[in-house]
Amino acid sequence: MEEEISKSDYTKELTGKIALITGASRGIGRGIARKLASLGATVLVNYNGSEQKAQELAEEIAAAGGCAECIGCDVSDFTACAGMVEQIITKYGHVDILVNNAGVTRDNLLMRMSEEDYDKVLDINLKGAFNTMRHLAKYFLKQRSGKIVNISSVSGVLGNAGQANYSASKAGLIGLTKSVARELASRGVCVNAVAPGFIDTEMTQALSEKAREAGVAAVPMGRMGSVEDIAETVAFLAGDRSNYITGQVICVDGGMAI
Repeated sequence: MEEEISKSDYTKELTGKIALITGASRGIGRGIARKLASLGATVLVNYNGSEQKAQELAEEIAAAGGCAECIGCDVSDFTACAGMVEQIITKYGHVDILVNNAGVTRDNLLMRMSEEDYDKVLDINLKGAFNTMRHLAKYFLKQRSGKIVNISSVSGVLGNAGQANYSASKAGLIGLTKSVARELASRGVCVNAVAPGFIDTEMTQALSEKAREAGVAAVPMGRMGSVEDIAETVAFLAGDRSNYITGQVICVDGGMAI
């Protein structure tokens, strides 16, 4: 009986919440959007170059009885982010959940990495998160509530050869998470990071069989994680069950970062 009550309590625990998810048109962001919508949140599907995929996701969520809207914005653009936030606040009046998921890779060894590839990854993965938090912070502070979840990576915890730019951006995101958590905590705003490990997405599916085997071999649990594994953790951090958790980094990685 207790188990049934517990499940019932959290069936639609995010009803009435507005959730902005950056880079939500594919991969991990798409899974997070689906999960939060299934819990009752109105999901704002941010995209930059994948409008069609974002629209397909919004339609899928609506067909399942949820509520979603697409919103295009290059999160690396400070001014564009200000406009996106203004647009959202004008229409909805508030934002309750921000998931900074937008990210790119431009992998190469340090000696071969171009300045352009280094800057591009930092601009989107790290500065993009700063931009959205910077423009939404005043609204979170005013309403004295809010959940921010930044999608980092085990690469930001451990480092990874051939990913100096990506690892730096994700490690920087952890520092940014902890600093903003300290700044906003007194107003009831929780800021945490999730660090995915080797997850089964379009990105990892494009790897060679040898590379995939090597990736799995680095996971103590001996298998890849799923997008749903990340989405479940984000959902927990976005809901009321995590109200006393802030400034934390949760590795969802099958033990890679042990």
